[in-house]
Amino acid sequence: MATLHAFALFHLNLAFSSIEEEQRATVVRACYRPLLALAQRHPIGIEATAYTLEAIRRCDPAWLDDLAALIRNGRVEFIGSGHAQAIGPLLPADVVAANLRLGNLAYRQMLGVTPKLALVNEQAYAGGLVAQYLDAGYEALLADWDNVANFHPDWLPEFRYGPQRALGSDGRGIGLIWTNTVAFQKLQRLAHDDITLDDYLKFVSGQCGESDRTLCLYASDAEIFGFRPGRYRTEEANQGGREWQRMGEALAGVAALEDVKLVLPSETLQVKSEGSNQMLRLETAAYPVPVKKQRKYNLTRWAVTGRDDIGVNAACQRIYAALKKKASPDADWRELCRLWASDFRTHITEARWQGFCRDLAAMEARFKTSHAPAPLAIAGETISDRAITIETPAIRAELDRRRGLAIRHAAFAPDFVALIGGIAHGHFDDIALQADWYTGDCVFEAPGEPKVTDLEWATTRIARDADGSIRVLGEIATPQGLIRKLMTFHAESPQIDFDLEFDWRNFGRGSLRLAHVTLLGEAFDDESLSFAAHNGGRTPDRFALKDQIVEHGAPVSFLVSASCGLGMTEGWLELADARHRIELLVDRQTAPLIGLINHRRPGAEKGAGKLFCQAMLSALELDDTRKPAPYRAGPRRFRFSIKAGPV
Repeated sequence: MATLHAFALFHLNLAFSSIEEEQRATVVRACYRPLLALAQRHPIGIEATAYTLEAIRRCDPAWLDDLAALIRNGRVEFIGSGHAQAIGPLLPADVVAANLRLGNLAYRQMLGVTPKLALVNEQAYAGGLVAQYLDAGYEALLADWDNVANFHPDWLPEFRYGPQRALGSDGRGIGLIWTNTVAFQKLQRLAHDDITLDDYLKFVSGQCGESDRTLCLYASDAEIFGFRPGRYRTEEANQGGREWQRMGEALAGVAALEDVKLVLPSETLQVKSEGSNQMLRLETAAYPVPVKKQRKYNLTRWAVTGRDDIGVNAACQRIYAALKKKASPDADWRELCRLWASDFRTHITEARWQGFCRDLAAMEARFKTSHAPAPLAIAGETISDRAITIETPAIRAELDRRRGLAIRHAAFAPDFVALIGGIAHGHFDDIALQADWYTGDCVFEAPGEPKVTDLEWATTRIARDADGSIRVLGEIATPQGLIRKLMTFHAESPQIDFDLEFDWRNFGRGSLRLAHVTLLGEAFDDESLSFAAHNGGRTPDRFALKDQIVEHGAPVSFLVSASCGLGMTEGWLELADARHRIELLVDRQTAPLIGLINHRRPGAEKGAGKLFCQAMLSALELDDTRKPAPYRAGPRRFRFSIKAGPV
């Protein structure tokens, strides 16, 4: 008879954004103690960062001893995640490696175990992370099926019921176990007395098939049973220990079902199901960094939303650069990993936000990383013409002063083919693309408010440097405040540098996108066009764009302004075909902007159409975590470059 191998794992996080530090002992008593009691009756998985284990030890020193005993007795499988719950696709590769290494070191010291199964933090996955986990000693990852499968309509539905392998960017594969959003929400509803035990067991039985299968019953927070973090106004009333009692009844009921076996998570790796052990690439061009649960969860959530994600991430990047300059002790790397953790970037309470800012500022002060960039100014002639012609040995371009110094077209040495620039209204037949498209502009959009851009007259000065480079400084007045834009056109390199200063009263709730780079379609071959960037790995993730519709910046809802993004964790994003390459380079210490791609070939299904491809950088997005509160007051600076070259 075919068997359904069911398992449950519980994510422990005492750094949970909306839990105050003084509540941690209550969480251990109300949630983590009952969890160990549950493990005495049923096999389960438990995942926690080293930081959470240390915090538990301060509240209840005996708890770790009891967990270690359950692990030795085969009642609990411990699942790793690193020293802190930091988002891998937003971290430099060295920080990802340090977080995993320090986590494993602490697991051995506190529990006497080196985990082989990892839960990717916030289930934010990228192909480049596979090598990181393999090199840290992990043998398999847990990843969410629902969001990933949504972008792979060619996958067989049966793939969800068996172990697979995830293909990494460097060509290596790692074991893969699917989690299941619907299943874990069913168990939550049962525990909260929203559905009956009979209904729940019918759901589980309904997952049985003609061949052996696996099913993840639960892979989420432990802190929502017997306790309420207080994040949502619509939370169910806390029923205390009764919720853990229902959890025990659910697992006992599952274990008693015919043809169902309750197992530890890694035991499912041995299941031979129909369509199992396929080598799968989880990410796609349209969805390059898959994330857990609903679509409101995407990479922008921890990169450019929150109270001031872009500001605190820049501070972390500066500290990282300082640590790299010398042989820093593990204690400093642990603190950096903690400061880069996801919970400081979502629904963090006011008291914890203030404490976090003090800790971050103190580490910046210790490493002397908090210096401000020099003011934007040049000594040069004033320009009154609308069109500004730029010629250096490496670049030929034209700027539109009426449109905030947007680049009408730019050609680069050695062949001086115009690669980027503007596309006029009406160029495309597709109604969705019939607007004007620019290169080098900035756009701020807030719900229910007029769009704010820099596409207005720029008061402009121009200067030529001794090496032949040309610098252009523009000032653009907007309803939000002044934008200063310094552009440097290099003489010895096909590169344009941008240094922007936003002297705005506030950034509020909305999206701010910079550096729109629009490809001039006639210069590029859609058959070979691709984009690439690092997302936490040492190897970049590369995606072919042929026949792909990609809209990373498309809103998910009125509340969530973008669908996904690219971490650009080594500071660059590339668009390239068989002949030409355009790179977007970001100064992450000033502001670690993330990348967005917009691509389609209108009318391609009819054998006609023109290429449309645009890369942009996001400095701010909107979601349910956005609560403006600057880490450091004053104007905002953003620095990036556009660089061209042969492939």
